[in-house]
Order: sequence, then C-alpha cells, then structure tokens
Amino acid sequence: MRFEFYHDGLARVPKLSVDGTVDDALHLSHWEGNATPEELRADTSTEIALNFVGWPHREEWARGVEVVTNNHFDTDGVLSVWTVLAGARALDLRGELTAAAEAGDFAEFPSARAVRTSILIQGGDNPFVPGVGSPLVTHLAGGAEVDEGRAYELVLPEVERVLTRTDEYEPLWREGWEWIERSLESFARGSSRVAEDAGSRLSVVTLAPDLYGDGGFDPARHTAPFTAVAHHARGELFLVATPLAGGWGYRIDHPYYSWAVTTRRPRIARRDLSALVGRLNELEGAGDGAWKADRGELTSVVKFLDGRGRPAASRLGPDEVAAELRAALGERAAAPAAIQV
Repeated sequence: MRFEFYHDGLARVPKLSVDGTVDDALHLSHWEGNATPEELRADTSTEIALNFVGWPHREEWARGVEVVTNNHFDTDGVLSVWTVLAGARALDLRGELTAAAEAGDFAEFPSARAVRTSILIQGGDNPFVPGVGSPLVTHLAGGAEVDEGRAYELVLPEVERVLTRTDEYEPLWREGWEWIERSLESFARGSSRVAEDAGSRLSVVTLAPDLYGDGGFDPARHTAPFTAVAHHARGELFLVATPLAGGWGYRIDHPYYSWAVTTRRPRIARRDLSALVGRLNELEGAGDGAWKADRGELTSVVKFLDGRGRPAASRLGPDEVAAELRAALGERAAAPAAIQV
C-alpha cells in the first residue's frame, strides 16, 4: 500500500481511511461517524490500525485497496498510517505506538517517552490545534512552512526512530516538554489542585499563579495544561480556573478523550449548559468579557472570553462558578466534601 493525503482525486479510488473518516472508503478510525469493523474497534486509531495489521482476515477485507489516506495531520493520524504501511512489523512496537497516540489525541501521560514522541510529531500537548505545529517537521523542512500532505512525507520515514530513540531528538521536544513538566510539578507540590465532586461528577481544577510568569507562559496566550489536567481530573466535566489579570480565566471542558468513539474509556454524555451561560453572565455584570458557549475545540463547552475571542478575566471566583455549575448539573444541595488531588 502507499499513502496519499486525501484529495478529491481519491474520491472514486478504493482506499483505506485511517484515523479521519472520508467517504467511500474502508475505515480504521475512532472519529464519530466511522464505519470501522466491530472486530477492530479500539480507543485510538493507532490501536485500530494495529488490530487491522494483526487480523487474519485483513487481506480479504481490504482486497483491491492500494491507497491509505487521512485528511488531517496529528500524532494518532501519523502513527496509524505508519502502522498500516509497516504491517506486521508494527506489532513489535504496539506499546510505544499506543501510548504515543493516547498522549497526542487525549492529552494523557502514559509515559514521558510517549508524551515526548507526540510533542515531536504534533507539537505541545493541545490535541485540538489543526494544521502542522510539529517541531520535527519544521526541522526536516529546514524551517520552511509545509502543508499537511508534505508533513506526512517528511515524518513517516522517521517514525520508527522517533519511537525507539526518542532521546536523540531532545532539542526538538525540550521546549514543549518543559511546559508539561512544569504543569505536572505544580500539581505534584499542591500549588495547582483538583477538587472532585462525586455528586455532580465535576472536577474543579484551580491552577496556581506560579504556573505562569517566570517560565515565560502567559495564560492569555498559552492554552490550558491539558496533560496535567487529564492526568489528575477524574470527572465527567472539568471546570478549569486560571489566575488572570487580577481575576480568573475559565474554561469548562468534557474529558479530553470524550470526542472519540471509544471502547475502554467510558462514553460521556454531552451537557447543554446554555442556561448556565445566561446565569453566569447575570452574575458577571458589565465588563470586558463574557461567558460564552464554545465548540471551538472538540471537548470545550463554555469559556470566559473577550470580544475578540481571547481569554479574559472574570470577577467571579472558582467557588461561585463551581456552585452555579453544580446547580446547572442538578446538584442544588450542598456540595459534598471535595477530594484534593
């Protein structure tokens, strides 16, 4: 088989749609709307691809298919494509492949090596940024900007080495790793905290002021520490509060794996929080920002934003916002004792 980044010329070509879902194709994907065979389903597309290359009936199922395609560039997409192209040889790296895919698509922390591998391929720990932010691609392209199709061409020959000799690429993953390491350490020393509310299945995440600043991280420009939040929060909804300009920045998210069709990780019911948005804006009053429903990322629900869609400082405190959120979720009684993590 050969890989081609998806284009209209493939519309009528027999093809394997790996990770992303394209029409008129055989699917190896965890995206909503996929038609992946039940026997192959798994939580990441890379695991599905591994199941495919180890499946005794794969040749019968994919007879006549010569093209593997995907319609976006990210860690799970690259690794699932590489797995199909490598075939049975990929099975020897099942653990490394699966862990890196989980780090990339779900912002999880299976291991330091897995996270560093994902940083190399897609950059940082934000699984929801489209396009090519890969430090490895930038290095291989000599600093030139490239499109997603060219990014696959550059990275695919490097995948096995990236998985097995990750430390050799330290100059490329170091910057992204420092942010993740800093945020994990903040939780480890108790500066950043998670309070779990069992009644509402709400995780209230309060980030420390010292998570930002000296390290060069700005909460108005940098995204939430997704890996650290995913590593510690256990609820079905996350309220993430960040100290910002004398107030608090906020985002409300579903768990970062919940956008995918999963088999081991539980499916999460999506919440309609439109009434909560109205209530919080009443409490907020006039100011430079507003509470807004947000679907700009696959798991985001509500954010506090300025008129340009950037994080803004709310005057409401985390306890007040959490109380309103519990009420919106049907937990109007006093909140149970929180478990500090």
